[in-house]
Amino acid sequence: MFPYRLRGLEIKEANPVWAMDISYIPMRKGFVYRAAVLDWATRRVLSWRRSNRLTPDFGIEAVEEAIQRHGTPEIFNTGQGSPFTRQVFVELIQGHGIRMSMEGQGRWVDTVFVERLWKSVKYEEVYLHAYETVAEAREGLRRYFKFYNERCPHSSLDGKPPNRVYFHSLPIQKAA
Repeated sequence: MFPYRLRGLEIKEANPVWAMDISYIPMRKGFVYRAAVLDWATRRVLSWRRSNRLTPDFGIEAVEEAIQRHGTPEIFNTGQGSPFTRQVFVELIQGHGIRMSMEGQGRWVDTVFVERLWKSVKYEEVYLHAYETVAEAREGLRRYFKFYNERCPHSSLDGKPPNRVYFHSLPIQKAA
């Protein structure tokens, strides 16, 4: 277990803190699991994966993709679920020099931004389409996350979509 490291921090720019959670996506017959890595300050979905089983591999793939595309955060915040406490997952995060942060026992508010993402995904996409196949679920979620990042206004972001805030808050890199 790791302490919750975000208490009292004011995170206003992209990339110092990422969050991750796993949720199930219901289908007409059964369900699939979905993992997402989210930038804390801008709510941008940095990467996501789906799996038929609750194993650490698909979460690890999502983290690896986010790191490959966006670098590394200072802090990575998750819930206390078993995919996040397995040695292979912890070694991945710490191997990149990232500090782990975990929600407190029974404190869903510590991962509220990812919880809100899953609520939006389910009510604005999943429940409206009742996917028949995993392929339909994958395509529907791909389409939704594109909409979410590019066009979905957030009241906490002054009505702007996550991509606009994310890319405008990245530090400007100096030319060599």
